[in-house]
Amino acid sequence: MHHRAKDRIDAIITRWLERHLKRLGAGVNLERLDSLVEDRDMLAENLENLVKKERLEGREEGRLEAKQEMARNLIKLGVLTDEQIAETTGLTTAEVQAFRAEDKH
Repeated sequence: MHHRAKDRIDAIITRWLERHLKRLGAGVNLERLDSLVEDRDMLAENLENLVKKERLEGREEGRLEAKQEMARNLIKLGVLTDEQIAETTGLTTAEVQAFRAEDKH
């Protein structure tokens, strides 16, 4: 393949990747990315940061789901007040009240 064609393809793919990651809200810094070939290390670092961010968000989401499930189970027991459940789970009293309202329906 002609060198100019390789450069053009590299530029097109680089721009597409930059737009796609921004659209995903990846929060990676690609302003300095000019070429996938020349800037492999920078791209690898940014993609590694994206993966770490996704894992962290996944863990946080899992913790929240566990708290919510605990609150629902405590509501079903019918022993604790909303304030006690909120204190136990780390949720707000309003969140617990919302779960209690859901449970009544």
